[in-house]
Amino acid sequence: MSNWQKQAAQFAQKHNLIRPSSVYALDLMSELGEIAKEILLATNYGTHPAQYRPELAAELGDALYSLCLLAETAGVDLDQALRDTLQKYEQRWQNHGHPGNIEKS
Repeated sequence: MSNWQKQAAQFAQKHNLIRPSSVYALDLMSELGEIAKEILLATNYGTHPAQYRPELAAELGDALYSLCLLAETAGVDLDQALRDTLQKYEQRWQNHGHPGNIEKS
């Protein structure tokens, strides 16, 4: 389990913030929207090169917190999930020259 995941879980436990995983999933989506808004603001809605504000770091931290707690309540070890994902991407890179999923239906 990642140190971030442990820290988030300990904080939530200490402050009685343990909620169902659905709450963390919704909160994560909300935080991702706030990240997108910061990117829009940083680029003046795509009209200028990005000039990121300090608020972007705060929104990324909020999203990471929600992701960690979603993983915790769902019983997912984020360290293992990342290792598995990187291994999957490496295999795709070896097979197809890029990490994207190009399975044919």
